[in-house]
Amino acid sequence: MDGPSGSGKSSASRGVARALGLRYLDTGAMYRAVTWWMLTHEVDLADPAAIAARAGEPRLEMSTDPDAPGVRLDGEPADGPIRSAEVTRAVSAVSAVPEVRQRLVALQRELIGAGGIVVEGRDIGTVVAPDAPVKVYLTASEEARATRRNAELTGSTVAAQRVELARRDTLDSTRKTDPLAMAADAVELDTTPMTLDEVIAEVLRLVKERG
Repeated sequence: MDGPSGSGKSSASRGVARALGLRYLDTGAMYRAVTWWMLTHEVDLADPAAIAARAGEPRLEMSTDPDAPGVRLDGEPADGPIRSAEVTRAVSAVSAVPEVRQRLVALQRELIGAGGIVVEGRDIGTVVAPDAPVKVYLTASEEARATRRNAELTGSTVAAQRVELARRDTLDSTRKTDPLAMAADAVELDTTPMTLDEVIAEVLRLVKERG
């Protein structure tokens, strides 16, 4: 399940995973965790070469339980820090570095394994798992996305999130390595007028239809 920030990927993906008894993976949390690591280790985020040089150092452990998703960074829980506004501002710069993407895509494919999992991100259908049997691309209006994203983060406002989402959309869709894009065989779903339960029901319908 791919799409821009605030489109409803996380809640919908977890709901679908629960309904189908599958595992769940939030790949965005992986990029946020690496970003947090770079910030705490005072890596110059304006220098892609500096980020690349240390891309292999952070140790990530991901929970794939949809009822208790989370990430541990170097053995310590990192779910709170990675959702900070500071990380949100910096994550696009870190995730654009090819060495970071190469390492995390390899980890994501390892976690996916033989399947039985719902994966959310920005390049899952196009890069990470191009052979996935069901691909969904979620979108939503700018206002809906800003409101949703603001509810997930600390130290932010809806107005600030509008600006931040516009900036991240541009960065994520224009980066040279694995840009945000909808796979040719994905189903686009605009979640603006939909409740979470309606989104989950529609994805489950697609799974049944294509399964």
